[in-house]
Amino acid sequence: MRIAFAILAAVAALAATPAAAQFKAPEHKADWPGMVSGPSGIEGLDPGPELQRGRSAKAMLADSRKLGVALNALQPQRKAVVDAYVVAVALDSDPVFGREAREAGKVLSRRFDAAGRTVVLAGSAGTLPSELPNGSLSSLALALARVAEVMDKEQDVLVLYTTSHGAPVGIAYHDGDEGYGILSPKRLEALLDELGIKNRVLILSACYSGIFVGPLSSPDTALFTAASSDRPSFGCMADNDWTFFGDAMINHALRKNQPLEKASDEARMMISDWESAARLNPSNPQVSIGDHVATWLAPLEARMPKTDTPPVGRPATDVLKRRG
Repeated sequence: MRIAFAILAAVAALAATPAAAQFKAPEHKADWPGMVSGPSGIEGLDPGPELQRGRSAKAMLADSRKLGVALNALQPQRKAVVDAYVVAVALDSDPVFGREAREAGKVLSRRFDAAGRTVVLAGSAGTLPSELPNGSLSSLALALARVAEVMDKEQDVLVLYTTSHGAPVGIAYHDGDEGYGILSPKRLEALLDELGIKNRVLILSACYSGIFVGPLSSPDTALFTAASSDRPSFGCMADNDWTFFGDAMINHALRKNQPLEKASDEARMMISDWESAARLNPSNPQVSIGDHVATWLAPLEARMPKTDTPPVGRPATDVLKRRG
């Protein structure tokens, strides 16, 4: 099967520094190679296939070292304190996702008192090579495994933010022309179950991400998706600073001293207003909050910063103005 995700816009203009003038973020120039077989063309996607094609061995080693440093720096949990561990990952090399994951890491770390317990996995933000470990299915799995090692799985919480393109079969991993894969609902469910991570805030920014609601919902999970299982979301052009969902949920609602569910309500209303004004088909972001979530969310939200922070970057809706 070949799954093609079209580039929706050119990469952001490069900064005027000499280093930036020579750098260009990876672009998708080739379609996905055949990875799976079967009469339906999608047999084998549930386990989450990943393919690296032609990637430099030196680049792989350098990235492995960056990932090792980031994971080894995670601080252990504090006894008698409900700690949050934040993982923010951009699974596509389009710079909008790299920019969004970086800022999401900052916002979520501040909100959930997770300084020293935050990992950001992302490619280039568009002007320079990435200083971070790359976002991939492998690096995400390793980050989750490391979090499971250092957290108290009975009391602590995983806060996972993913941002990428999506398809009706899952979230896409697509790194230039070198990395391809699918994070399916069953694969993410299996990872979290294997690692014993039960207390979790899952915020999934991708088209069709509502397909994760059924498999990932649980009494101890707060789950938020950018769209329903049959709808695309918007704002994922490569030169944007934010997707619609990331801008509303991370850049606005979660910067405020307000409960998580109220923040989600605000974000969904904001997205609805933007889509209505642009005459876009509603993306229908989904929410599932389990009955036991309050037991660990309450102590976390009691430590929320009292002051709000202002939004950063260009609003996601600027793309509508640029296109008239």
